[in-house]
Amino acid sequence: MSSPGSVWYTRCPAPTPLSIAYQLGWLDKKFLNAGVAVRSIRDSKDPSVRQSHFTHALDYSFRQGGNIPPIWARSGGRETRVVGITTTDEFQAIIALPGSGIAVAKDLKGRRIGVPRKPNSDVVDFQRATALKGIVSALSLGGLDHRDVELVYLDTNEGDLIERGNGAFLGLKRRYPYGDELLALASGKIDAFFVKGAEGIVLANQIGAVVVAEFGFHPDPTIRINNGTPRPLTVDARFLDEHFDLVVDLVATVAGVGDWATSNPDTAVRFIANEIGVGADAVWAANGRDVYRHLALKLDQDQIAAFDHFKRFLLDWSFIPADFDVFGWIDGRPLEAALRRSAA
Repeated sequence: MSSPGSVWYTRCPAPTPLSIAYQLGWLDKKFLNAGVAVRSIRDSKDPSVRQSHFTHALDYSFRQGGNIPPIWARSGGRETRVVGITTTDEFQAIIALPGSGIAVAKDLKGRRIGVPRKPNSDVVDFQRATALKGIVSALSLGGLDHRDVELVYLDTNEGDLIERGNGAFLGLKRRYPYGDELLALASGKIDAFFVKGAEGIVLANQIGAVVVAEFGFHPDPTIRINNGTPRPLTVDARFLDEHFDLVVDLVATVAGVGDWATSNPDTAVRFIANEIGVGADAVWAANGRDVYRHLALKLDQDQIAAFDHFKRFLLDWSFIPADFDVFGWIDGRPLEAALRRSAA
């Protein structure tokens, strides 16, 4: 079958081997050798193309980042396949202001917890889902559940798309999260809210927040599972079916970042920081001192089980339209072929 001519890719501002492979120039080089151009979904001027960051609607496309959008797209009937998974744990916490009287999770009982919400979104409200999963996890550590607190929804009409060069970002790549929650906390509208990752730890540090519950590295995977843990590498089924060898090239290239990062820890963390738009110290703090050791691409059964658990959470909270077989969503053939190639 002839070459597709070009392929589309997208990644989230997060620690992923796909992002590092892109920054190293490995993706362009690998596909160029096959006569295929690599085009960025996020950088497209066409809004319908950029929307595929969430919908995975484009044929001949691949994605690695938060798992809520691909779970939502698959639940809605989009034929995609998970060809690799990266598990990089990260800071996740509920924070409050000093003097609030909230010090530990059980102190949240009867309190107001802010939840971001986009009521007019055309795609899954992944920020609301992420916050709610974090809140549920934190409350469980204090023997509570969501009925023991008041969830205060903070509505915003800000767009979903990740756009570069927007004047409203004051020259930065994107708007950082938690602005609405911070304003609500400062004004007394809420008592606490959820944060995660490097952006979350920077914000908590900046305001001298009380970390009420931190669970990003909790030993129970059902506690720490969230949008960013784990992060799947997904491809559309047509790409996989028609150009299996190209998908193997993709998987092999992304998988190679794991060993590279182990040998180049400082550079790997610098690349992660550049992708997120923070300092390297924030990545070390949020993801741990061995973050560079957790950029491998695998398909372990515990990773797949984590997706299944989180899918059930999203279904129970009505974030996805229908159930589906997570284990049937996985296609291990490209990774197996890439590993055989590496061993040879």
